[in-house]
Amino acid sequence: MQRVNCAIDCGSAVNPDIIAQQMEGAVVFALSAALHGQKDIHQGVVQQKNFTSYALIGLAQSPQVDAYIVPSTRHPGGVNEPGVPPLAPAVANALFALSGKRFRSLPLQGAEAPAAAPA
Repeated sequence: MQRVNCAIDCGSAVNPDIIAQQMEGAVVFALSAALHGQKDIHQGVVQQKNFTSYALIGLAQSPQVDAYIVPSTRHPGGVNEPGVPPLAPAVANALFALSGKRFRSLPLQGAEAPAAAPA
């Protein structure tokens, strides 16, 4: 994945740079969860106990994130995690558009997309 476009309607943007950074982090976290978020349980114990055993997307694998903040005059709202829930379904739909194969569970196992055409 090379690029993610996202939009957020959080009311009046008090600090647009922080909002954009929060969305960028949410996209990287959500992409990590969508692609690598499997939890293995052995004898009742979760094996991925910390970041040393839980795969996260690194800087080299991170897509360019373009965050659009919807102009608003409403009171400011939260920007904690609204970038996380929509990412996995969006990636699954994009993979379906590319491959014709539906991915209906997470992590998106075997979801290697075809090589992207040069831009």
